[in-house]
Amino acid sequence: MARLADYFIVVGYDHEKTGPTEGLGKIIQRFPQKDWEDTPFPQGIELFCQPGGWQLSKERKQPTFFVVVLTDIDSERHYCSCLTFYEAEINLQGTKEIEGEEESGLIPPAEVFAPKSLVLVSRLDYPEIFRACLGLIYTVYVDSLNVSLETLIANLCSCLVPASGGSQKLFSLGAGDRQLIQTPLHDSLPVTGTSVALLFQQLGIQNVLSLFCAVLTENKVLFHSASFQRLSDACRALESLMFPLKYSYPYIPILPAQLLEVLSSPTPFIIGVHSVFRNDIHELLDVIIADLDGGTIKIPECIHLSQLPEPLLHQTQMALSLVLHPDLETADYAFPPPRTALSHSKMLDKEVRAIFLRLFAQLFQGYRSCLQLIRIHAEPVIHFHKAAFLGQRGLIENDFLTKVLNGMAFAGFVSERGPPFRACDLFDELVAFEVERIKAEEGNPPKMIKHVRELAEQLFKNENPNPHIAFQKVPRPTEGSHLRVHILPFPRINECRVQELLQEGLTRSQGAPAASRGDKKCVVPAGPPVVSIMEKGSTVFNSAQRLEVVRNCISFIFENKFLETEKTLPAALRALKGKAARHCLTQELGLHVKQNRAILDHQQFDYIVRMMNCALQDCSSSEEYSIAAALLPLTTAFYRKLAPGVSQFAYTCVQDHPIWTNQQFWETTFYSNVQNQVRSLYLTAKDDNHAVQLRLKEKNSVGPDQDKTAMDLAAEQLRLWPTLNKQMQQELVQNEESTVFSQAIHFANLMVYLLVPLDTSKNKLLRTSATGDWESGSNSIVTNSIAGSVAESYDTESGFEDSENNDVANAVVRFITRFIDKVCTESGVTQDHIKGLHCMIPGIVAMHIETLEAVHRESRRLPPIQKPKILRPTLLPGEEFVCEGLRVLLDPDGREEATGGLLGGPHILPAEGALFLTTYRIIFKGTPHDQLVGEQTVIRSFPIASVTKEKKITIQNQLQQSMQEGLQITSATFQLIKVAFDEEVSPEVVEIFKKQLMKFRYPQSIFSTFAFAAGQTAPQIILPKQKEKNTSFRTFSKSIVKGAKRAGKMTIGRQYLLKKKTGTIVEERGNRPGWNEDDDISVSDDSELHTSGTLKASEKSTMEQLVERACFRDYQRLGLGTISSNSSRSKTEYLRITALNRMYSLCRSYPGLLVVPQSIQDSSLQRVARCYRHNRLPVVCWKNTKTSTLLLRSGGFHGKGVVGLFKSQNTHTTAPASLESSSSIEQEKYLQALLNVISVHSKMNGSNTLTVRPTIALSPGVWASLRSSNRFINTQTPFIDVGARLAGKDNTTSYSSSTFLQSQLLRRQAALYIFGEKSQLRGFKLDFALNCEFVPVEFSDIRQTKASFKKLMRACVPSTIPTDSEATFLKALGESEWFPQLHRIMQLGVIISELLENGSSVMICLEDGWDITAQVVSLVQLLSDPFYRTLEGFRMLVEKEWLSFGHKFSQRSNLTLNCQGSGFAPVFLQFLDCVHQIHNQYPTEFEFNQYYLKFLAFHHISNRFKTFLLDSDYERLEHGTLFEDKGDKHAKKGICIWECIEKMHKRSPIFFNYLYAPAEIEALKPNVNMSSLKKWDYYVEEILATGPSYDWTMVTAKCSVSEETDQTDGSLSQTKRKIVWPCYDDVKKIQPDAISSLLNEIERLESKLNQSPERWQLLWERVKMNLKDDTRQDNLRRHPSGSSGMMSANLHSYQKRSLLEIPDSGLGEEQSASISPSNGVDRRTTTLYNHFTSKNDENRSFEGTLYKRGALLKGWKPRWFVLDVTKHQLRYYDSGEDTSCKGHIDLAEVETVIPASPTIGAPKHASEKAFFDLKTNKRVYNFCAQDAQSAQQWMDRIQSCISDA
Repeated sequence: MARLADYFIVVGYDHEKTGPTEGLGKIIQRFPQKDWEDTPFPQGIELFCQPGGWQLSKERKQPTFFVVVLTDIDSERHYCSCLTFYEAEINLQGTKEIEGEEESGLIPPAEVFAPKSLVLVSRLDYPEIFRACLGLIYTVYVDSLNVSLETLIANLCSCLVPASGGSQKLFSLGAGDRQLIQTPLHDSLPVTGTSVALLFQQLGIQNVLSLFCAVLTENKVLFHSASFQRLSDACRALESLMFPLKYSYPYIPILPAQLLEVLSSPTPFIIGVHSVFRNDIHELLDVIIADLDGGTIKIPECIHLSQLPEPLLHQTQMALSLVLHPDLETADYAFPPPRTALSHSKMLDKEVRAIFLRLFAQLFQGYRSCLQLIRIHAEPVIHFHKAAFLGQRGLIENDFLTKVLNGMAFAGFVSERGPPFRACDLFDELVAFEVERIKAEEGNPPKMIKHVRELAEQLFKNENPNPHIAFQKVPRPTEGSHLRVHILPFPRINECRVQELLQEGLTRSQGAPAASRGDKKCVVPAGPPVVSIMEKGSTVFNSAQRLEVVRNCISFIFENKFLETEKTLPAALRALKGKAARHCLTQELGLHVKQNRAILDHQQFDYIVRMMNCALQDCSSSEEYSIAAALLPLTTAFYRKLAPGVSQFAYTCVQDHPIWTNQQFWETTFYSNVQNQVRSLYLTAKDDNHAVQLRLKEKNSVGPDQDKTAMDLAAEQLRLWPTLNKQMQQELVQNEESTVFSQAIHFANLMVYLLVPLDTSKNKLLRTSATGDWESGSNSIVTNSIAGSVAESYDTESGFEDSENNDVANAVVRFITRFIDKVCTESGVTQDHIKGLHCMIPGIVAMHIETLEAVHRESRRLPPIQKPKILRPTLLPGEEFVCEGLRVLLDPDGREEATGGLLGGPHILPAEGALFLTTYRIIFKGTPHDQLVGEQTVIRSFPIASVTKEKKITIQNQLQQSMQEGLQITSATFQLIKVAFDEEVSPEVVEIFKKQLMKFRYPQSIFSTFAFAAGQTAPQIILPKQKEKNTSFRTFSKSIVKGAKRAGKMTIGRQYLLKKKTGTIVEERGNRPGWNEDDDISVSDDSELHTSGTLKASEKSTMEQLVERACFRDYQRLGLGTISSNSSRSKTEYLRITALNRMYSLCRSYPGLLVVPQSIQDSSLQRVARCYRHNRLPVVCWKNTKTSTLLLRSGGFHGKGVVGLFKSQNTHTTAPASLESSSSIEQEKYLQALLNVISVHSKMNGSNTLTVRPTIALSPGVWASLRSSNRFINTQTPFIDVGARLAGKDNTTSYSSSTFLQSQLLRRQAALYIFGEKSQLRGFKLDFALNCEFVPVEFSDIRQTKASFKKLMRACVPSTIPTDSEATFLKALGESEWFPQLHRIMQLGVIISELLENGSSVMICLEDGWDITAQVVSLVQLLSDPFYRTLEGFRMLVEKEWLSFGHKFSQRSNLTLNCQGSGFAPVFLQFLDCVHQIHNQYPTEFEFNQYYLKFLAFHHISNRFKTFLLDSDYERLEHGTLFEDKGDKHAKKGICIWECIEKMHKRSPIFFNYLYAPAEIEALKPNVNMSSLKKWDYYVEEILATGPSYDWTMVTAKCSVSEETDQTDGSLSQTKRKIVWPCYDDVKKIQPDAISSLLNEIERLESKLNQSPERWQLLWERVKMNLKDDTRQDNLRRHPSGSSGMMSANLHSYQKRSLLEIPDSGLGEEQSASISPSNGVDRRTTTLYNHFTSKNDENRSFEGTLYKRGALLKGWKPRWFVLDVTKHQLRYYDSGEDTSCKGHIDLAEVETVIPASPTIGAPKHASEKAFFDLKTNKRVYNFCAQDAQSAQQWMDRIQSCISDA
């Protein structure tokens, strides 16, 4: 029985004391006056009565009632019900004394009212009863009923109530009232009334769920409302939703104003405050605030609220929605059912609670199977195995459940519900028996609702067990009684009288019998074991097979079948990645342990340790504990004999896993061991007792005992406990305690074994990463005097001589002591025992360290494990080893191909081998570790110069399963070497390796680079030699150049130059006399060079060398003026080539010869140059020969000059005053001169392109996109409407105002467009008279390029496999921003080339003029000029635009020491990628193939060639590498990449594109949309067989052929099939395209027949000619109209659509060439090949120009005709130089050749006799020759051909 009310208190306004802002309350009276012994008087009650503060009021307010919850120090709750009313405040009325007023009989009405509260304090929670009792007292007072208040109060305080169990109690306070108290059935279930339903109604489902999660994960929750009662209800509801968990943090449903600072306390809480304070609470940062009246909750940003795990969250939301909004389902029905009524709110409340009960049953399903029973008597001690529970639930990653399990509420749950023998309630039954049902009902709402209703019934019955409620009667005050004017104040109560009555009542009740009904105890049902929350349907592995592999491997080991073991071990180690296999391993190994020990030989020991390590390594955190715990006894069981008396146990080799340093793991394992021990303790005890009966009974009665879990036994023991006598109880407690103690000793030993490292001198304790390094340094010595040392003296003089050892020992001792303290205290071990353990531990550690020393010493004497032989890599000519090979393991990185990966295939990596450093490369060479892969060698290498990052890493060695020092080196050639060093490699050697690597990465001077040093002896280290002094500048005492006859080597270029006949120099070139071999030019030595800054050399010779540079040869080809002096210059030239920069005095980074306007004097160029960055003034670099437009390049402007220039309105009439310096005037003149040249050029070109262009071919779409895309800013006067951005270039017609754009362009197309930087050109007024226009450009700067390249590398060669499955390769590629940068460059290129095509010239002045400028300028030329798409032309382009115009190769590729930290900026690589993109779209337009681009991409950073070293021609000249020296010192001069390429090209078609068939079309217009850009395979391909092929193609072409011949001779009988591995083999070599393989075959046969092999190019030409003829005849046979024209047209359309994407190495086109026996040559092949012709003279018997009349209504066109006797045909070309034939007439079909008369439209100047007709059996051709004589000649020749035939 319990008291209904502990205290009754009257609290009133305190007149004496007032607070700073408002008044205070004071306790006027309290009953009983003495505190109860069991319940202290609650403090601070006066604050809680008026939570909003004590304030006087102007009017009489309604009485209010609410319940405040106070929690005392023992966490007992006290429910204080407050009824507050207002009474007139007499002392403040301001009139005379009371007596006087009474006499007069008139009392004036009161004006001020003070609050007064009646408070009832109880430990029971019956708010309605309390409301009635206090209401009754108030009624008696206010209505002046004839009942004494003293009696009421005494009755209230002496009333006793049954505790619980559903009993009822009728009572009366003695004022004509009759009341009934109904106790709940179960004390443990919360009583809620309707508060939960109300909470959902106020806040909604989502918000309440958020609050629910917040409370469970220990966040702070604050409610506010205008009603105190609502606050109480909300807090009660939220707390009750947590059942079966109990809230154990501050719980204050109503917080008074004076205590608001409690809200900033650090602990979690549930608190309610009045809405008046809502402004005070919004500053709280970490509190979730719920507004009950507004229905919102506010979660601060800093709080991450963990949500319920799916699928539970969804199910709960669904269920709540069904219960709270039942008509939601039917809302859309056409014929909705009659509206389903909501349950009665009391019932609804229970239904919602039932849903949460079900939720908890699902969350904690199977929790009992993870309880660990440590002690049974005297009190059960139970521990919960969190890791196992989370792991088996599959919720390791779920932070919600993890937080719940770590919370205080769950700890309370375990201690309360853990014991197996106690009172059970609804939740116990639900979690044990109903979870399956709940799972089954998931998808079935009606069934689920049914279950929810059943549960709700039970919950409802718990609160209202007796449905027929007895009649209750409580008088209420009359309506409006609180408004009466004359109410006397609440009377003072006679305390003595109350005390007497109270005493009477108590004595009466003592006589009454106690009707308590305790809950019956029972065995708690265990329920099913834990299962995963998600259905594990998808992740079923074929585990049976894997288990078989593991079992076989283990049996091979124990049967000493080492060969089989070697074969199966890698597969077994891989299988151990599966969970089942790891459990299988521990079981199988357990079978081989006899009497706790198992001796192995060395080999077996090694294998077993490796498998253990592997199992531990691959554990997920969820089952790490169980695997490690299972392996723990095995590590102390398996051992090997090292020497007599010295054994090494397995634990010394598996110490490196972090699990051993995890205290929680040791605790859990300890507890589960203790549980097993306690279980066996009681099992054996039982057996002894029943031994006699058991013998009599059948065997089967033993069964049940053996199956009993520890929990079952514990329940049984707890049931019997009260029946045992004291002595028996004592004995049981002692047995248990000693069991735990013995386990503690055992574990202390185990921990010592696993924590003390084998080599203590290394001092590597508790490392998270370390390697069991057996070859350690010193051996420390432990003396024997440890025996005398005990714990007390341990710290002071511990008998150790070696301080290092102390650290290891101390750390181990500390760790174990901490562990022992925790577990022993928790499991009730006596203090004496704990002390004893503490004393033992240091001794155990010391002894173990001593034992290990012998083991360590002996283990080092073991013969080393057989390691694979170190294979030495083959070196390139001139390459030498710097470091001997370091034995390493090449670890797989993030690329999956070589490890089987998604594609399958063999596990080539990890591979064992060695890492070599040579003068040129870093090379790994080795063999796959997995013997089953085969005997392949694995090579990974890259040039040292391309290293971008090198860092130390710690690698988990997959083979030994230990941590090892490693190195990860990344290379800009998209390669990554990630190695773990073998134990035999000491850290010192690794340091030397890294130092050497750095030395060769950043050489002292360029002469130390491999390009020059090849062949010179490199010091074979170990120590670097004395550095050479002053290596960076050599003295140039020898000539810069002797004879540059190299010019003669150029082939096609020559023809171009001679045909153009533009300059005067060209003709002289071949026979110039002064170029003899031994012409010696001397240059001043380097000291002078620096002072003067220009080279003092014989200018003539320098000129002669400059003339040989690519720049000048290209100027000549394009006809860009001459160098001759002013007088001899012809008047018609408007450009000239100035040699002002020949000494690089004008601009260091420009070539020696520059093209400038004729009218500008050299003297003024210096001043112009000052206006541009780095003096890079605008010079012409290319001319469009068709439209005579010019392309100019320069650095960006220096601001001032430009501003002056473009602000002026009348630039060319007078020099404006605003120009301050002469430079800017010169600059302006220079620009004017350029414009003059441009306009003159365009006039010469026929019509003035700018004025008489009917329509402009520049697609408006390009402009629109150029202007409106965010990369380009609008100038102030945009000359086209930016409006809608057009989608592409092709759909201009769809845009309504495209004609308007055209007309706009027509009006405003400028002669010169200057592409400049946005920053410089903002806000210029453009000068119309200047006729030039600015296009501001935004481009990615070097920083962005570097960053993008870094990300691209990370995407293409990731160092590890990404853990996030979302992070795919394509996503990483997209995030690198590489493609947008290519897109920008290509877009600029295409736009500029279109402008040039359309008659405007373009000047590019961006950044410093050497990065993006070089990219764009080169691209424009490549797109516009077919010459640059040949091998020779591309070389000229790179030499001119990149090398001569000063792209900083060394700095951008980070090749020198001073740019070491600047990062790698792949500007040239980006350009090559752009070329690759265009190549993809126009495969027939390039003479070179994609391999050529990859070759350049690889070697421009490899330092293999001198070509790309240094940053400009000036630097190259300074170092003497610019011009070739034909002396004997060729080795010193380095190799030139172009010569190398030329040699290789002659030797084999490795760089040649068989599809090359240039079509005479205007500039290429590639599609630059992002979607049409393709990933370049250069970034991702890898050849593990040989390393990158770019180094070997130059060397081994010959030998590889001979090797193949040997093989084919020997194995002719065998099949020719090979397996090709994409990441291992060089696919191009192993699987060449058809043409290459035919050429190889021919070469092979030639060598077999001992013929001198024929040049492949000649062969190719011949093949093409023959093929073309066959095609011709075949076509003519099939298409009578002579379809070759159609064919070539067809090809053009192919190219425009870029459908022809045939890869270089693919077999597509070659197959088709060979498949067509029946109908001659396949159509597609014809298309590809009908252009290939040769101009070999033997095929041309007669040639010249004839006018030919086209088909009907077409005009006469001059064509170059060739009469070919051998092929018997008349071919015609567009011009004499043209290589591609436009058509042919087969002479076999010619019937007659006769003179003819002129027809309409014939050439005007032709004589009448120059015409003749050629009649074939298909049509008549009309020809017109130059004159009558040549016409006769032609007729005779053709006639003779026909008659010969």
